[in-house]
Amino acid sequence: MKEYCLLILNTGKILVFKKGKQILHNRKDMFKKNLIIPILVLFFLSGNVFAQEKYRSHIVENGETISTISKKYNVSEKAILKLNPDAKDGVREHAVIILPNNDVIAKPGSGISFVVHKVRRKETLFSLSKEYNVSIDDIKKYNKQLYSENLRKNDRIKIPQGTTTEITKTETSADIPDAVVSSAETEKHTVKAKETVYGIARMYGITMDELITMNPGLTKDLSMGSVLNVPSKTVTGSANIDDELYSFYTVKQKEGFYRLEKNLGLSEEEIIALNPYAKDGLKEGMILKIPKSNTSVSVSGKASIVDLSTSINYRESKKIAFMLPFQLAKSTSDSLDLNEALLKKNSAMRVALDFYSGAMMATEFLKDKGISTVVDVYDTAGSESKVSSIINSNNFDDVDAVIGPLRGVTVVRAATELKKDNVPVFSPLSNRSINMTSNLFQTIPSDDLLGDRLIAYMKPLAFDKNVIIVTDNKSASDRSKLIAAFPGAIVITPKDKGYIYVADVDKQLTREKDNWVILASKNPIIVSNVVPMLNGIPGDYNIRLFTMNKNNAYESNDVSNVQLANLNFTFPSVNKSYDYKSKNAFLVSYKNKYGVLPNRFAVRGFDVTYDVLLRLANEEDVYKASDDDFMTEYVENRFRYEKKMFSGYENKAIYILKYTDKLEFEVLE
Repeated sequence: MKEYCLLILNTGKILVFKKGKQILHNRKDMFKKNLIIPILVLFFLSGNVFAQEKYRSHIVENGETISTISKKYNVSEKAILKLNPDAKDGVREHAVIILPNNDVIAKPGSGISFVVHKVRRKETLFSLSKEYNVSIDDIKKYNKQLYSENLRKNDRIKIPQGTTTEITKTETSADIPDAVVSSAETEKHTVKAKETVYGIARMYGITMDELITMNPGLTKDLSMGSVLNVPSKTVTGSANIDDELYSFYTVKQKEGFYRLEKNLGLSEEEIIALNPYAKDGLKEGMILKIPKSNTSVSVSGKASIVDLSTSINYRESKKIAFMLPFQLAKSTSDSLDLNEALLKKNSAMRVALDFYSGAMMATEFLKDKGISTVVDVYDTAGSESKVSSIINSNNFDDVDAVIGPLRGVTVVRAATELKKDNVPVFSPLSNRSINMTSNLFQTIPSDDLLGDRLIAYMKPLAFDKNVIIVTDNKSASDRSKLIAAFPGAIVITPKDKGYIYVADVDKQLTREKDNWVILASKNPIIVSNVVPMLNGIPGDYNIRLFTMNKNNAYESNDVSNVQLANLNFTFPSVNKSYDYKSKNAFLVSYKNKYGVLPNRFAVRGFDVTYDVLLRLANEEDVYKASDDDFMTEYVENRFRYEKKMFSGYENKAIYILKYTDKLEFEVLE
C-alpha cells in the first residue's frame, strides 16, 4: 500500500499527503516544464480519503454470545452482525469482532442508558424500534421533537436502552399468491408519513387489488412504519403527491385515453406528462395522478427551466461517492515525465481526472451556499470485478448518491449491487443501451431520444418544405421513423459502390421551396460524399442539412466546419459548447485554480455533480427531486429526468443546435 497522495496542479502547486498530513511544495522547486492538463495522481488509503467511520473491536471471552455482547455495549445484534457476517453461526473464544462506535449516554440513577443514533436514509421510527428493541413511544419520550416533527436523515436522536415497555411485533404474511410473484420479485416497503395505499400502488405500478392480494387484510388506513409486500421495481420515485394540487384516480374497466379525456378533460399527452408509465397503455385498476381544478399540466417538450440554487430546503451535509477509472496501479513511478507520458496515452485516465476536477469544483460551489459535502473516491480501474469489490468492502448506507463508473457495463454492475439499498447511481458519460435498474439515472440521452427530438422539432415546421431523406440500409430504423413523420418525403439511397451521385440529388431539389435534406447515416463514406456534394450545388437552391445523430462520421477530414456552416447544419445534441469569453462563475473559477479553461469532461463533471447536489438540497433524496417535470441547465448540459416504467431514470433534456455562418453553434431549442 502506498503512503503518499500526490496532487499536481497547473497552478504551480504540488500537494503531497503522507499518512493524512499535507506537505505543500512550490512547483518551481520541483520542475520547470508545463503540463498539458491538471494531473491528479491519487493514492487512496482503504478506498476512502475524506471520511472514515470509527469502529472499536472486542475480543470474545469464554461463554459470550452476540446477544450478551450487544447488551454489554448497548449495540443491537443486527448492527454487530452487519459488521461481522461470519458471526451469524456463533462466535468463538478469543475471536475479534468489530463493533460500531456508538456514543452511549447513561442517565444517572435511572438504570437507563442511551445510544446516540444518526438517522440514515429510509429509516423510520418503526425500523429503529425493531433494530434497538424499544417501543416507538419510548423513542419519542426522550426525543420530544418527534411528537411534532417527522424523523429526518442525519438527525441525531437518543435511543433508550434498558426500558421495560412491552413491544408488540406484527407478523406479516410471507404467503404471496403466485400470480403476483411471477410478474416481479418482491421486497418490503415501510410506510412513510403521508403515504396512502393509492400512492404506494401507483409508486410500484400495480393496482389496488394487486396490492391487497400481496398484503391480505390490508385496509386504506395505513400506519406510518407499517411494512408491506411490494414488487421490487418502482415506476415513480415517491408514493406522495402534493394533495393540494393533485389527487389519485383509478382507471375503470375499458377506460382508455379517449374516455378519460371526455370524463376528466385531460388529453393523452397531459396524462402521460403526469404519469410517464402510462405511455405503454392503460389498464383497469391503474392508479393515476391527476390535477385538481385550476392546476395546469406541462406537456410540451420545452419543460420550464428551474434554478434549484434559489430554493434550497435541506442544508444538512451531503455524502457523494465517485467511482472513476483512475487506474492508479499503472502509475508505479515517481517520475513526472513517466506519469506525463502515461497520461498522454491513457485516455480513460485523462477523462477520469478531468471529470473529477470539475466535480470537485461543484462541491466548492455548494459550500459557498452553506452546505458541506463529504466525498468518497474509489478507483474502479475500469473493472467490473473491482466495482463489486469496492461495494462489498465499504458501507454505502449513508451515501446520498454515487456518480460513476464511466463505462456502461461497470455502471450497471454498480447500480445492480447497490439497488438493494436503493442507493441512486448516476451514469455520467455513457449513453449506450443498458439494463436500467430502478436506482439508475442515465444522465446522457440515448441516440433514439436524440433522433426523436429532432423529428419533434422539424415536424411542425416542415409542412411547406421539400423534405429529402438520404439514408442507407444500416439505418433502417431511422429511415422508418422519418418516413412515418414525413410521409411525402423523397428517399434517396446509395447505388453501386455505395455512393450518392449529384444527379440523384439534383433532380429532387426545387427552387420554389426550402430543401430540407435529412442525412440518416453513420457511414463516413456517405457523409463525406453528401456534405461536399450539397456544398457544390448552385446557390440559387436553398438547402439546409439535418441529421438525427451527429456521429464520428462528421469528424472526417473530408467534412469541414465551413461546409457544415454553409448548409446551416442542424442536429440534436446532449450538450452545447460554452463561450470561452463568457464570465461564467465556473469557467472563471476553474481557470483561476488550474490555469486553463475546462475541457468538455471537466464541464461535464461540474454539471452532473452540481445538479445532483442541488437536487439533494431541494428534496429529501434525488428520487423525489426528479419526480416532477422540470429542467435544469448549467454550463453546457441540461437535465430533465423521467422515470421509465419498471426501470430507472432517463435524461430527456436535449439541445437542438444549428451551425451558423460565423462557425458558431446557435441554440434553437
